[in-house]
Amino acid sequence: MTQTYVTLNNGAKIPQFGLGVYMINGDDATKKAVTEALKLGYRHIDTAHAYQNERGVGQGIKASGVDRKEIWLTSKLWPSDYGTDVTPQAIDKMLARLDTDYIDLLLLHQQFGDYVEAWQAMEEAVRAGKVRAIGLSNFDGERLDKILEIAQIKPAVMQVELHPYYQQGALKEKMAQYGTKFESWYPLGHGDAKLLNESILTELGEKYGKTNVQIILRWHIQRGHIVFPKTANPEHMSANINIFDFELTAEEMSRVDDLNKNVRYFNLPLAQQEAQFKAWTPAD
Repeated sequence: MTQTYVTLNNGAKIPQFGLGVYMINGDDATKKAVTEALKLGYRHIDTAHAYQNERGVGQGIKASGVDRKEIWLTSKLWPSDYGTDVTPQAIDKMLARLDTDYIDLLLLHQQFGDYVEAWQAMEEAVRAGKVRAIGLSNFDGERLDKILEIAQIKPAVMQVELHPYYQQGALKEKMAQYGTKFESWYPLGHGDAKLLNESILTELGEKYGKTNVQIILRWHIQRGHIVFPKTANPEHMSANINIFDFELTAEEMSRVDDLNKNVRYFNLPLAQQEAQFKAWTPAD
C-alpha cells in the first residue's frame, strides 16, 4: 500500500486517508480501533472533544508502537471551548487527554459561540508549537467570512459534508485562493443505498475488482479530498484502505462527478443547530 499525501497551505504534508472515530464509544474500543488501524498502515486519526474518546485515541497511538511523528492527529474544539480565556486552557486539556505534545491539525468544530476569539487563540497555539495547522469544520456564510477577514493564518483545512451527491463546488471555489484543502465527512453519503448502488460505481467496481464503497473512496482521493471513513470493524478497516493499487481514468472520474445532485444529508436548520450545539458541553 502506498499512502498518498496532500500539501497544506503551510507546507505540512497530511496523509490523505485516515480513520474517523466519531461514534466509537469508550476509550477501550477507541484504543483498539486506533491500534488496529495503525497496524494496517493508517497514519491519520480524526477525533474531537465532542466525540469523548480522545483519551482512547492517545492510548491507541502509544500502544501501536508507531512513531508519533509518523501519525497525523486531528481534533476539534467544541463551542464551549471557544473564548479568549477559555480556548488556551481547552487546548492544554486536549493535549493532556491525547497524551501528546502537539496536535497536527486543530479545527473549530461548529460555527457558533466566540469563534473569532477561538481562532485567534488557535493562531497563538500554532506560534507556541502546540498545534501545526488550523482549520474549520462546518463553517459557511457570514461566519466563514468573519474568520477569513480576521485570520492572520488562513484555514489550512475545511471539513464539511462532501460526497458524490454533494460536491461543494461553490465552497471549493471560494476557498481556492487560500489554498485550503477539503476534508470529507459523510464521504459515503451517510451510507445511502441509492448512492452506494449507482450503476457507474457498480460498473467501475466490476472493472477494477473493487466494491462500490472503494470506488467512492478512490474518487475522493483523486479529487484531492482528505477522507477518513469511520469503522471499528477490522475487515471494513482493511477494505477501506485497500484503494491505492488502482486509478480511475479522467473519463471515469468525470462520470462519478456527474452524480452531483447538490443533495446533502445533514439538513438541521441553522437556528436549531445553534440551540442544540451551544446547550451541550462535553466532559473533560
